[in-house]
Amino acid sequence: MKFNSKRIMAAAASVAALCTMLAGCGSSTNNASDGDVVHLTYMHRLPDKEGMTLVKDIVAEWNKKHPNIQVTATKFDGAAQDMIKKLETDVKAGNAPDLAQVGYTEVPEVFTKGLLEDVTEEASKYKDDFANGPYSMMQIGGKTYGLPQDTGPLVYFYNKAEFDRLGIKVPKTRAELVSAAKTAAADGKYIMDFEADEAGNIFSGLSCASGAWYKVKNDAWQVNTVTDGSKAVADTFQQLLDAKAAATSPRWVPSFDASLQKGTLIGNVGAAWEAPLFMDSAGDTGKGDWRVTQIGDWFGNGSKTGPDGGSGVVALKGTKHKAEAMEFLDWFNTQVDDLTSQGLIVAAKTSTAKTPESWSDFYGGQDLMKEFSTANSNMCDMTYVPGFSAIASAMTETASKAADGSGKVIDTFNTAQTTSIDTLKNYGLSVAK
Repeated sequence: MKFNSKRIMAAAASVAALCTMLAGCGSSTNNASDGDVVHLTYMHRLPDKEGMTLVKDIVAEWNKKHPNIQVTATKFDGAAQDMIKKLETDVKAGNAPDLAQVGYTEVPEVFTKGLLEDVTEEASKYKDDFANGPYSMMQIGGKTYGLPQDTGPLVYFYNKAEFDRLGIKVPKTRAELVSAAKTAAADGKYIMDFEADEAGNIFSGLSCASGAWYKVKNDAWQVNTVTDGSKAVADTFQQLLDAKAAATSPRWVPSFDASLQKGTLIGNVGAAWEAPLFMDSAGDTGKGDWRVTQIGDWFGNGSKTGPDGGSGVVALKGTKHKAEAMEFLDWFNTQVDDLTSQGLIVAAKTSTAKTPESWSDFYGGQDLMKEFSTANSNMCDMTYVPGFSAIASAMTETASKAADGSGKVIDTFNTAQTTSIDTLKNYGLSVAK
């Protein structure tokens, strides 16, 4: 999920469905049935631009094949927060859509507002069609409220030609990472960037292999952002910073692009949806030399990775045809090639999308979509809390001090702990001691 304004614009350009929310529509069709025909409404914010498979055309194909379940899709162009307000109003008025697309970090917020319909039984039929990690982000307290659509698994981008020139390989362990980073730094190169503006997204994702930060038990939120995984992430990055073996450029500023164009940054952790953004940032520098691979066991995470962004589609309160809604949603969210044309890294594991030719050219002919599919399968289970954007903002402020040497990386996770508890209490929610 994106909180930095430049990050929002960049992600929207490449994935377009992160942090999304869908609008309500008139009650004349919502939850209606004409005889044996069920009518459903689905609201989206996918880009629907020229050259893409348009949502209305995907839905038209469904309607053609399923005459007894007819779906009306509507695009909403407003801001995500405005959409949350509209959904809240529409649910109270009884004319909300059946299905609405929301960012994973927004699911707890709309749940807390009482906007979601429990579809645990209906959705469970399709669980095996999706990677476990994204599916878990559609759940709160063991109940399921929709199905995942797109993802942002964290992966590792690296310039293979530069690695070969330096005589280093993609590290498999923390010790190898620190050693390789020192070797690169001695040559004025960096194989990792400590991005303070991404602390909330990347740190939470990298840490969750040892357990999610947030859980719901007995109607109370359990908060632990200083897990063993968190401590491992903090230790690894602290070693890199202390050795001056990591760059410290924020992700969404011109200096990051410059570091790619100058060839000083030759490796970095990033979300899968950043693949085309890396291309844009780098220009022709390193074209054909870059590769993507799974994150090594650098943070006590074994073979696991974590999420950074992505969205699912939820069932809204009042949806009467839950079984039919999940049947359509499973079909729609597994139209892999069509959704890929919209710029999504799909959560479905039923098949692998084709890697766009321009991506393949930049990444040396690599089948990126296959690599991303592997990352989806390796994703840890993650649950967010309402107001996570405020937590991420506080983490960024603390991480900035670690970047300039006036603080420590572990402080960022301590900040997440106190801010999470304060945020939940501000929402009027119970926090387990």
